Amino acid sequence: MSVQQYDEIGEAYEGFKALPLEQYAAVPSFLAMVGDVRGKSVLDLASGTGFYSRELKRRGATEVLGVDISGEMVAVSRGLEEREPLGVRYEVGDVSTLRPLDQRFDVALGVQLLNYAEDVATMERMCRNVHRNLTPGAEFFMVNQSPDFRFDGPSPEKYGFRSELAGEEAETGPRVRTTALLDGHPVSFASTLPRREVREECLRTAGFSELTWVQMEVSDAGVREFGADYWADFRANPPLEMLRCRA
Repeated sequence: MSVQQYDEIGEAYEGFKALPLEQYAAVPSFLAMVGDVRGKSVLDLASGTGFYSRELKRRGATEVLGVDISGEMVAVSRGLEEREPLGVRYEVGDVSTLRPLDQRFDVALGVQLLNYAEDVATMERMCRNVHRNLTPGAEFFMVNQSPDFRFDGPSPEKYGFRSELAGEEAETGPRVRTTALLDGHPVSFASTLPRREVREECLRTAGFSELTWVQMEVSDAGVREFGADYWADFRANPPLEMLRCRA
């Protein structure tokens, strides 16, 4: 897992949420899947610049802790917290070596998390570390590139992202390079695309159950903004897929 590639992105990462794929599909779909967090504590793993941490705190989560491997990402998150205090805490941490935290949480998020496991053993450790920091029955919600994404199929470029095979195979799946097509400042980062069965096996081994894959939907706002035809490539070759399970 390269910390440097995220340290170099820093505040530009906030701009990802304005790209059509994020704004009109990923964000509304993920928040709908997570649902009502009022009165719940939330552990946001691979929290980036804290977008979901902040949003769920605004939606009534009692306590939110964001953890990210990148010190620069955490610094940006803390700066945003200072400008708009919500009571969200952030710390630097690697989920594969995550310590037992000082409390157990009711909800965990893992947006683009498991794709940074270098091998199956690391992914399994990540899943175990998440599980041991959750209350019994807590839910773990994830977003990752779809394991069924066809690299020779319709591209998500017009929605703000390019995804290409890097030509190497890791133990968990092929290595990929994803580029966020920010205006005048494209940002690329490398990860793997874990196979569906690898993710499922690691989660089950760690003690999770009720694994459910959830497709993303384009929001009504996205259809109004661009028209239904604009989203045909997204529907024909979904670039992202969500996964939920229970501790």
